[in-house]
Amino acid sequence: MNQPNPYAPPSIPSIPATDDISRHLQGIQYPLTLSFKILALASQATVTDATGRTVLYTKQKLLKFREHVEIWTDKSQGTRLAEIKANKVIDWSARYFSTDAHGAPIGSVGRRGWRSLWKAHYETFNPGDEVPDFSIQEENAWSKVADAIFSDIPILGMFSGYVFHPRYAATRSNGVLAMRMTKQPAFWEGRFQIEKLGEMTAREELNLFLSFMMLVMLERRRG
Repeated sequence: MNQPNPYAPPSIPSIPATDDISRHLQGIQYPLTLSFKILALASQATVTDATGRTVLYTKQKLLKFREHVEIWTDKSQGTRLAEIKANKVIDWSARYFSTDAHGAPIGSVGRRGWRSLWKAHYETFNPGDEVPDFSIQEENAWSKVADAIFSDIPILGMFSGYVFHPRYAATRSNGVLAMRMTKQPAFWEGRFQIEKLGEMTAREELNLFLSFMMLVMLERRRG
């Protein structure tokens, strides 16, 4: 009679074949690196994990009255993983809804009204929810202000990323910390490190990745 091997590693639950997001995110290793091309005509971003594996690649569609960002598995843009669309023409109160490659909702993100004037404050929602599931807040507002001012100084502005490091924390509605994004030193690009600090589903993870991306895109416009 065969006996189970007590030294064998625990089995990993199989992932449903229809869940492209879970399958794509399986095995990613933190921290992740989110990098933006500063001089690109259309906003582009790449997320890689600690091993250098590309987790996703985004490119914003040009000449759109509403935000439209496509999410691909890599730079080849051979497989689309998701997309983000604004629910209205770009304005202060727009919500940004993400869906997977089959059109199924992943979640949404939007600014927290006037609270975001001084200190960036965004809220993310699971599909069908009107009560926020995560809150993303800037942890050190003065650092972002100094970074924006310093970056506008000729020549010296190239070094702003080596001096100031804004941080953004994502917490659940009960106050439990889930993720943190911190700006990293970099020349000619925006570079951020994403740390996972709590448990969540694959779709919640992707929703937060995409929410951080939209946050960076929108905050760059504000300076």
